[in-house]
Amino acid sequence: MAITQRIKKATARAPKSPKVPVDYGMLGKPINQSHPFYFGFIATLGALTAIVLMRALASVSQIFVLILIALFLATGLNPAVEALRKRNMSRSTAVTVIFSSVILFVIFFALVVVPPVISQGTNLIENAPQLLQDLMKNKTINQLNTQFGLIDTLQEKLKTITSDGTLLISTFGGVIGVGKSVLSGFFTALTILVLTLYFITSLPQAVNLGLSLVPASRRDRVGVLTNAIIARVGAFVGSQILIAAMAAVFVVILATVLGMPSPFAIGMIVLVAALIPLIGHFIGATIVTLIALTQSVDWCNCFCCIHYLRTN
Repeated sequence: MAITQRIKKATARAPKSPKVPVDYGMLGKPINQSHPFYFGFIATLGALTAIVLMRALASVSQIFVLILIALFLATGLNPAVEALRKRNMSRSTAVTVIFSSVILFVIFFALVVVPPVISQGTNLIENAPQLLQDLMKNKTINQLNTQFGLIDTLQEKLKTITSDGTLLISTFGGVIGVGKSVLSGFFTALTILVLTLYFITSLPQAVNLGLSLVPASRRDRVGVLTNAIIARVGAFVGSQILIAAMAAVFVVILATVLGMPSPFAIGMIVLVAALIPLIGHFIGATIVTLIALTQSVDWCNCFCCIHYLRTN
């Protein structure tokens, strides 16, 4: 009964009178978008936004570099995975086989190649002052040193650094710096391996996810082009690694035959430099030519001739 009376009272109430709008006065003129101050203000906001975005990207640039390296490695290993899949293997099994091979190669590289590279690289650095002194035998370089004193300056600097045998520690900023560099390198390599495993495992799913965002009328063509691009990039990365390894082996053999100092260290320099597209081989050849020039001008000419024949 009480509820019925409340409903009757609510319906019997008088309707509320409409609110009178508040008069705020007449509207002013709209902002003139062609005014110089308006343009300057908007341009300043755009520039500040761009600067903030650039600083944000710069702060995470190392992460993007690791992601790109892992993506290129994944595309380089993808042709091997596809080759195993053609032999009635599942993708997970093929990825396991290829990635296990990569890890075994890294372990083999660390156990077999790294120790001689470190020892020979240390010897090369310690003998650098004497190598610079031998470089003075070249008449042209001797004349340049007489005029500008480049070799003398480098020789004194190297003697100062290597005289107490603390080149490695001083280079990385002390014992703590060496430890930080080793840990940073280890976790960087581990991150690249994990990202590579993730990319190579989920590559088909990522491609299908990207194709789902393409209009249906163009999806087939975009899918064919995407797969062709992945295949071409994979072939390029794989061939680049193969050519770099062949160049490193060739330089190690040539340096051993010519009696050049630290052939394994020289080969590793060529291996790392050859991974750089387009100009990597020229960088490696320039470094090896300079090392050969410290031994003999004839050796330098011989190496340059053989390198020219190999590249052509």
